Amino acid sequence: MTTAITILAIFALTVLLFGLAVRYGFRAPRIKETGDPADYGLDFRTVSIPGKNGANLFGWHILATDAPAAPTILIMHGWGVNAEVILPVAVPLCRAGYNALLLDARNHGSSDSGGPSSMPTFAEDIESGLDWLKQQPETGKIALLGHSVGAAATLLVASKRHDMDAVISIASFAHPEWLMQRYLQSLHLPKWLIKLVLRYVERIIGHRFDDIAPINTRCKITCPVLLVHGDADKTIPVKDLQAIADNCKDHKAEILLIPDGDHDSVDKIEQHSAELLSLLARAMPRNL
Repeated sequence: MTTAITILAIFALTVLLFGLAVRYGFRAPRIKETGDPADYGLDFRTVSIPGKNGANLFGWHILATDAPAAPTILIMHGWGVNAEVILPVAVPLCRAGYNALLLDARNHGSSDSGGPSSMPTFAEDIESGLDWLKQQPETGKIALLGHSVGAAATLLVASKRHDMDAVISIASFAHPEWLMQRYLQSLHLPKWLIKLVLRYVERIIGHRFDDIAPINTRCKITCPVLLVHGDADKTIPVKDLQAIADNCKDHKAEILLIPDGDHDSVDKIEQHSAELLSLLARAMPRNL
């Protein structure tokens, strides 16, 4: 009897430690902003937006024009960073006359904490931002722009609701399972443990990977989509972009490859703002 209890206790402790290790291993680092849009000469207001489960989301609402109901871009950063990191991409778009809302996801930047972060929680925060924007008199048509996990989240949101007019996805992965497999394989973990971790993460986030994978969600999007990727990205290889594009034959996406761009080449993406503006101009022209 004592031996059985000991075995059960060891098993329970192992499960607990395994769960804690997975949660800690995939926890997002928190980095606070040190600058703001005023550094680029942009008019803005700092906003606090109600999010899921009582969390407040930090954001910058940039007003590039005094025109009412102006086209607006909701912008979401990637994993472990904040709105300031993606701000350089927003600057030329705002200078061209588009309003913007840059958000910090929960557990990121200056937003509140709120349970484990995941791509679906990023999507929830984008939806909170969308709902807030629609209540603002300055907001007209809306586009979504995201980077990395934020890009995958914009594709997920746009696949579920159709109240946006364009999506710009920068450096999205094609499938969360592929992304995690690449990372876990780099740690030289055995296949059985990798499979266990993948199934455990699905349970923690409350979604099957296939249901939220950009390779699948992109096919459900009805508005124009621009897929942007650096051809030198070592974090998420450019083949992921091709997989997202090729899987949806009935709804072609536009593709922009950034020469020599790696995963975090914000400066190189900024240099290609004309291509981003081209999509936005066709999907939601400015009121000049």
